[in-house]
Amino acid sequence: QVSLFESGGGLVQPGGSLKLSCAASGRTSSTYTMAWFRQAPGKEREFVAAISSSDAVTYYADSMEGRFIISIDTAKNTKFLQMNAPRPEETDMDYCERGERTYANDPEAYDYWGQGTQVTVSS
Repeated sequence: QVSLFESGGGLVQPGGSLKLSCAASGRTSSTYTMAWFRQAPGKEREFVAAISSSDAVTYYADSMEGRFIISIDTAKNTKFLQMNAPRPEETDMDYCERGERTYANDPEAYDYWGQGTQVTVSS
C-alpha cells in the first residue's frame, strides 16, 4: 500500500512559477512510474507529465512541454512538478499518481493517487 500526498499548490500569477511536490509513503517498489494529472472544473482528468524511476524518461502533454518540468527524488520518494508560466485556463486540481507498470496517460492505469492540490492561476 502506498499513500501519496501533494503539496505546493496555491495562487500563482500568469507567467510566474510554482513547484508542486508529491511525497510517497508506505511500502514502495524500486521501479515505478509517477505522473501528474490535472482536472479543471467541469472537465475530465487530463494527463500532464510522467517520469519513470528506473530510467528517468519523462513524458509531457504537448501543451505543457517546455513550460512544466517533472522530476523525481527516488531516495526521498518524492516527485516534483515545476510549473513555469502557467495559464489562467490551467487553474485546476493537480493530482499525483503512481503506477507499478509502464507509462500511460490514462489515470485509471495507475495504482495510487493523492487527494490533489489546488492551483489557481490568476492575476
